[in-house]
Amino acid sequence: MGIDSAREAALKILYEVNEKGAYSNIALNKHFVSREFGDLDRAFITELVYGVVKWKLRLDKTIEACSNIKLKKLSPWIINILRLGAYQLLYMSKVPASAACNESVRLAGRYGHKASAGFVNAVLRSIARGGGSDVVPDREKDPVGYLSVKYSYPQWLAEKYAGMFGMDFAESLLDAGNGTPELTVRANTLKVTANELIELLKGEGIDAVPGKYAGEAVLIKSPVSVARLESFKKGFFQVQDESSMLTAAVLAPMPGETVLDVCSAPGGKATHMAQLMNNKGTVTARDIHEHKIRLVEEAASRLGIDIIRAELHDASVFDDNDSEKYDRVLLDAPCTGLGIIRRKPDIKWARESSDITSITQLQQRLIDIASRAVKPGGVLVYSTCTILPEENEDIIRNFIKSNYEFYGDDITAFLPPELAKHAKGCMLQLYPNRDGIDGFFMARLRRKERQKA
Repeated sequence: MGIDSAREAALKILYEVNEKGAYSNIALNKHFVSREFGDLDRAFITELVYGVVKWKLRLDKTIEACSNIKLKKLSPWIINILRLGAYQLLYMSKVPASAACNESVRLAGRYGHKASAGFVNAVLRSIARGGGSDVVPDREKDPVGYLSVKYSYPQWLAEKYAGMFGMDFAESLLDAGNGTPELTVRANTLKVTANELIELLKGEGIDAVPGKYAGEAVLIKSPVSVARLESFKKGFFQVQDESSMLTAAVLAPMPGETVLDVCSAPGGKATHMAQLMNNKGTVTARDIHEHKIRLVEEAASRLGIDIIRAELHDASVFDDNDSEKYDRVLLDAPCTGLGIIRRKPDIKWARESSDITSITQLQQRLIDIASRAVKPGGVLVYSTCTILPEENEDIIRNFIKSNYEFYGDDITAFLPPELAKHAKGCMLQLYPNRDGIDGFFMARLRRKERQKA
């Protein structure tokens, strides 16, 4: 019997992710482009890759408990084969244990040697019998270790969350970060309503329902390759989480206005703002990378939007031509990304606590520069996809304290009631465990009108 091609593809992707530092989503897309897989195989490969990345720490602890060889002495190929097999045994109840073990042994025969295959077989059979089930520390005796191992997060992050939120909320937050996010899309209201999009999707055999909060949001329930859908090709929707949609709603751009999207790619928020503006006015969408500018342009073209001007620009450098030029400015700032771990589990392992200082310094610089582009009376929205106060509330409070021309503008009028109750003045922090959408932060600021002489 030959090697299962889906599992082999997952192994190759994991090798790129764990050994070469590739991002899971980019590595997946590269493999899907280079080789044709059916929807079921694509879904299976995606679950294997994201699952192993997500549960890497817990998997490694379990493997080590059942192995007489330390992981660091094994080849990266064998480690990843063991992780794949262990993930199937522990987290994929529909996969028979025999299939998980046998397919892993076949992979070990190809990517290792005869002894490797026997070793993989012994370790996985031990896990299948319940070996390594006691690797999670006691919650009372070692609460941080418990959070770290049980939910497979680095120790520093488990400790930080426990200190910030207390054990119960921290545990709920870490658990939610391991969940599978729903596929959410934004109806392009320049062409269709959300209800019309749902009917169009049903016509393509896709189960879809209205979103939780945003009027344009639609949840796709069927496993599908979005880019293959006719409704996508015709520009009837854009893939975007609801938390991200709320950012444009909070900025609330009006038809005919001039809007600046400081860090725009891949263009979800810029195209949403253009929708809200009824494709009238100007949205200047900037990014520091040329290939990302093309993503913005492609999205705008597909959606039938012609008011977006995509520009290559470094947001950390102020352009004098921008001075007090825009009615509304959106700064979706670079951040640790800890609010979207369920969507990009690589973030768990890519971030270190030491990253926070350099990131917050950049955020402070960017908001200072972006604010200079806002007209008197204009609006500035600052957003991130993280949940750390250092990157969110602290940035806003420090900015207002040092910029007397700006003040916090009540955010609640721009939010659905279910979320408005969580707002604090001009700020809203979203959490995946509490709100069921990506962890996200947004703040609405307004520049004071100038006093006439």
